[in-house]
Amino acid sequence: MSTLVELTNISVQFDGRKVLDNVSLTLNRGEITTLIGPNGAGKSTLVKVLLGLQRQFQGAITKDRSLRIGYVPQKLKLNESLPLNVERFLRLSGKYSQQEIIEALKLVGAEHLFSSNMHSLSGGENQRVLLARALLQRPDLLVLDEPAQGVDVQGQIDLYDLIDTIRHRFNCAVFMVSHDLHLVMAKTDDVICLHHHVCCSGSPAAISQHPSYIALFGNNRNEALALYHHQHNHHHHDLAGQPVSGDAETCAHHSHGHHHD
Repeated sequence: MSTLVELTNISVQFDGRKVLDNVSLTLNRGEITTLIGPNGAGKSTLVKVLLGLQRQFQGAITKDRSLRIGYVPQKLKLNESLPLNVERFLRLSGKYSQQEIIEALKLVGAEHLFSSNMHSLSGGENQRVLLARALLQRPDLLVLDEPAQGVDVQGQIDLYDLIDTIRHRFNCAVFMVSHDLHLVMAKTDDVICLHHHVCCSGSPAAISQHPSYIALFGNNRNEALALYHHQHNHHHHDLAGQPVSGDAETCAHHSHGHHHD
């Protein structure tokens, strides 16, 4: 297993207040790691340290020398008055051919949005376009900040399936930030619960039982989880979120995988 990034004892202070206190984590190729924590827990600051945007910190970061990071921000600030379609938006991110842009959109099941107006996309469509932009860089590490914001439950399930598929296809690491665990759970290998320091970390099943997780988030997470597994017993989605028959069994089994240990 190849380690792409290692953060060791990262501490950040703002005005004498510790936002991050001795946070350590390791991101491995091919694994999905989810960072959860309440608002104001230091999640955004940790992402900025990881991306090299927050330069004032104590501790050490070791990165693979050739590491390419694809970043999907939480919110995109676009000038509403500027006409901007999806193709033009993706061209702005680098010197990419039309073919490369179409390929990236295909990967996320959004090629039909090629000529769409960026300002009129739904939450889920917007996330897919941002994901396509990140994939154009052929990243080793995909960093996603609250990818499910503004996306309905079925859209979230499809989005996490898509991220899972991308992880396998590119053999990249995924670092996902979420304020909650329930829908992410079936797709995540490792969870880190942050409240300025690492409260607990481990497999999703272990974390959801951990006293400090329950103290922060309560214990009423089972309904959404049941919903997720129930959905997956019936069909499998392809990249575009369309149900495909045939491999439903493997899919259902896979999404349960982390709950057996």
